[in-house]
Amino acid sequence: MTGPSHGFAQTGESPASIPPQIPAVSRGIQGGSATGGIFAPVYDSERRPITAGGFVKTGPIVFQDVSKKAGLTDWHHKVGTLQKDFIIEVSGSGVALLDYDKDGWLDIYMVNGSTYEAMDGKAEAPHAALFHNNHDGTFTDVAEKAGVTNDRWGFGVAVGDYDNDGWPDLVVTNLGHNRLYHNNHDGTFTDVAEKAGITLGNWSNGPTFGDYDGDGKLDLFIPGYVHYDMKHPPLSGSDGIDSAFCQYRGVKVMCGPRGLPGEPDHLFHNNGDGTFTDVSEKAGVSDPNHYYGFSSTFVDVNNDGKVDLVVSNDSSPNYLYLNNGDGTFENASYYSGFALNQQGFETANMGLGVGDYLNNGLVDLFTTTFSDDYKTLFRNQGDGNFTEVSPEMGIAQGTYSFLSWATEFIDYDNDGWKDIMAINGHLLPQVDHHDWGTSYAERPLLFHNMQHGKKFEIVPAVEGTGLADVIPGRGAAFGDLFNDGKLDVVVNCIDHTPVLLRNVNADTNHWVGLQLVGGPKSPKDAIGATVSLTTGETKQRGDVMSGGSYESSNDMRLHFGLGKATSVDAVEVRWPSGLVEQVALPGIDRFFMLEEGKGVVPSVYDAIAQSNAMKHPANHISHKP
Repeated sequence: MTGPSHGFAQTGESPASIPPQIPAVSRGIQGGSATGGIFAPVYDSERRPITAGGFVKTGPIVFQDVSKKAGLTDWHHKVGTLQKDFIIEVSGSGVALLDYDKDGWLDIYMVNGSTYEAMDGKAEAPHAALFHNNHDGTFTDVAEKAGVTNDRWGFGVAVGDYDNDGWPDLVVTNLGHNRLYHNNHDGTFTDVAEKAGITLGNWSNGPTFGDYDGDGKLDLFIPGYVHYDMKHPPLSGSDGIDSAFCQYRGVKVMCGPRGLPGEPDHLFHNNGDGTFTDVSEKAGVSDPNHYYGFSSTFVDVNNDGKVDLVVSNDSSPNYLYLNNGDGTFENASYYSGFALNQQGFETANMGLGVGDYLNNGLVDLFTTTFSDDYKTLFRNQGDGNFTEVSPEMGIAQGTYSFLSWATEFIDYDNDGWKDIMAINGHLLPQVDHHDWGTSYAERPLLFHNMQHGKKFEIVPAVEGTGLADVIPGRGAAFGDLFNDGKLDVVVNCIDHTPVLLRNVNADTNHWVGLQLVGGPKSPKDAIGATVSLTTGETKQRGDVMSGGSYESSNDMRLHFGLGKATSVDAVEVRWPSGLVEQVALPGIDRFFMLEEGKGVVPSVYDAIAQSNAMKHPANHISHKP
């Protein structure tokens, strides 16, 4: 563990504490995104910014960077210019993990940005990538063949089977018209966004699918960010823009988002005929304040059987909408405790992680923030109420220097307790030219869940491993790409090649993965389903979700680390239809497919499990066919 001189907490911190080695200098307007104070720089023993240093020689090796070996590094994200003069150039793009061809192996969709020349038709547009999983640790980009290159200024992506045909579809959000890629079942997709009525037209961000009205069809929520005019980009002093929103620590930088007009959010009701209807205002989620929406997820936060809506907003209060069950939502953002951090401040929330880190049956929330502010963990107290507990949990102190984007609760060591990971990278290239103790490219952070949710500790970054990757991270998706029971991470780095962090943690803990298939009254891909899995005295919760992280969409299969348990005692599934079902699992250390009303059903995972068992017989517990 990196020592206190490196700015990392070893134990829990006092509530709302400011790290003693990085005292607050001021708090106030420090650029359009910065919402915290200005803090003294934090360096490691070699005088490197802690964001690009603080490495250790030895320690647990959790991730290895296998990007090149996997065949991902021939693709390149590109957005705007390297100078990053305008806000549209800095936020990067998302990633989706989906099994688009239903072969049982996760494929990777990478959203790309664009350039001014491409938008003007003077240059070829940067293409998105669809990396097909070759089952051997490598991937092949088939985006052009599949018809999903997008070729627009792309930001977010979410996976969902909106027409209940059993095949995953994709929504890609852009500056300009959005895409809705319908899966044609033959390795290709067709953009049906125009017919569907979800194109919008300005800056859309991280979307999510979910069945908010319980009719068995997936609806779609798309948060809006800044209202952006390409012909009149925001400059300091122009169009009434306050120059205070165009500087950081006294240095001139790009303007925004504060000081710029925001875009409203949109909820689209699925009509069941391939079209959607905008019901944002009727449902009460239109964002009349025009906050700067980044990431969103439908998930049941108060355990009433209805999916609620969580939205992380940049430089403005977060949204938590509780589902009333009548087609409308109640804005519980402030009274729930989710709008602001425990000091009562709004923060620049980018990413959104959702998971039950206490194993108490309640989903908690984690949002990532700008540098000079700590990252925020919201503990679910029940009934839709949250308490922000980062300082008490040992998370705040080590995160001030980092500017964090994608995040998720992941049980990286399969001990049965969810950990937290954050992907980082500054949005201002200028930070590399000033003595601020931070850097443009930054290493990831992994927080290990200690003592059954009583605190978290930062896992040390061992030199030469994935946690020591210093990268310009943005969107990321989390999932088991190799079907080996280890959760991996795919990062979409801005103006950079992708990064695939393969989980190689040396634990020998057991696991089980579940893919859910909904019945006739639930969405086919079971988004909104909740699973409780019990081993011994530990009961874990898993939710099938779309969207989240940062403008990204994770593996929708549910992953449960089992620790040393060699069997699962009980599985309870609460399907979106309302059906509650008990399922017996015939084994562990493999994936199973569960179908509503039928329990475990034969699937492509049976052959995968047999193959894995033959390759690694010592790692698998025998199971019935």
